[in-house]
Amino acid sequence: MAMPAPIRIYIADDHTIVRDGLAVMLQVHSDIKVVGSGSDGRQAVKEVASLRPDIVIMDIAMPNLNGIEATLLLKDEAPGVKTIMLSMYATKEHIFRALQAGARGYLLKNSAGSELVNAIRVVQSGQRYLSQKIADTVVDDYLLDHRVTGPLDALSAREREVLQLVAEGHSSAQVAAMLSLSPKSIETYRSRLMQKIGVSDLPSLVKFSIHHGLISLE
Repeated sequence: MAMPAPIRIYIADDHTIVRDGLAVMLQVHSDIKVVGSGSDGRQAVKEVASLRPDIVIMDIAMPNLNGIEATLLLKDEAPGVKTIMLSMYATKEHIFRALQAGARGYLLKNSAGSELVNAIRVVQSGQRYLSQKIADTVVDDYLLDHRVTGPLDALSAREREVLQLVAEGHSSAQVAAMLSLSPKSIETYRSRLMQKIGVSDLPSLVKFSIHHGLISLE
């Protein structure tokens, strides 16, 4: 009797030690195969669209494009590929935004290990998996479809991309090149998004981005 094909995994995390550690841990399981890894969300979207793994293990806080926005893009770029968020963030805002973006699972990094292997198998079977350490109230709220909204919900996907890149220190010209837009368009996006989130200068924009998990202090 032929053995079923292994579950193909892509790992997206900006820390090399995390990517390598997860790969080593997963590869000991005969039903799981790591087929690729990347260090930022934009790279992950491009490579996942090409590799078409079964599941992406996605960190939230990554440079250039965070994991939530990357998950949202993958719905169009690689439909059918499932995403499991692996993050240090346990706030309702992060969890709900990830699930609303299309993630099928959400695990806290400090509860990974054997739980991640279980989550992979559960998600591959078509079910949803949330970390055991996530409060029952969060699960209940989501299942009851109580949408949590915040300042980021007022922004378009493109505005959130620009917000993250500007907060990371990229100039308008650099952001324009990365997104294949004109510097003038980037300035328009920047002005509009700053008005929407209620900030008037770059330090406030960076502080907002850190608070809402678009960038980290690491």
